[in-house]
Amino acid sequence: MADENFFERVYVIARQIPFGKITSYGAIAKALGAARSARMVGWAMNASHNRADIPAHRVVNRKGLLTGKFHFDGTNLMQQLLESEGIVVIDNQIIDFEKYFWNPPMNE
Repeated sequence: MADENFFERVYVIARQIPFGKITSYGAIAKALGAARSARMVGWAMNASHNRADIPAHRVVNRKGLLTGKFHFDGTNLMQQLLESEGIVVIDNQIIDFEKYFWNPPMNE
């Protein structure tokens, strides 16, 4: 199925996000050459929560909002994971988003 292949390509990029950094759904989509597919990246992140090798907590929306937090077990798990990496989150939004933003390399 094409979606499964797309999801795996998303996961390859997600695994590269460095500790203490975040990226956005749109940045991953753009790196995959699918700039209009940010929503599909979100679906891939949602489908990855039972996979310990995917740091889904490091993927947020373009404004730094923790829009995927409801897909994590526990009320504030996504925020807690980010804070454990030194990222400050207030009112479900990353403070100094640009400081922590990691831009994925373009996929060949």
